[in-house]
Amino acid sequence: MAIDKSTLWTVIVVLGIGTFMIRFSFLGLLGNRTLPGWLLRTLRYTPMAVLPGLVAPAVLWPAATGGEVDPARLTAALATIAIGVITRNLMSAIIGGGATLYAMLWLFGQ
Repeated sequence: MAIDKSTLWTVIVVLGIGTFMIRFSFLGLLGNRTLPGWLLRTLRYTPMAVLPGLVAPAVLWPAATGGEVDPARLTAALATIAIGVITRNLMSAIIGGGATLYAMLWLFGQ
């Protein structure tokens, strides 16, 4: 079922304004002010809190396999975590995880 053009553009404009306001609240309103230490400590952990939420669905329910758990992607995710913990180097974890994914896809014939 197709959506009419006026509804589509209304949604696009409203979401654009909402996104702008969310970003402006931090960059425009708080950009020139010194933030309290407790807030800076809290914000430091935001990327690590968001990253698992972005990665977990792609690992546990990948669209490439129709939502079924894929041993290649699960192995690559575990390898990425292990390499990151051992080396404490982001780039080596990313490269090692990518290499593991491609090796496992080749091994499983996918």
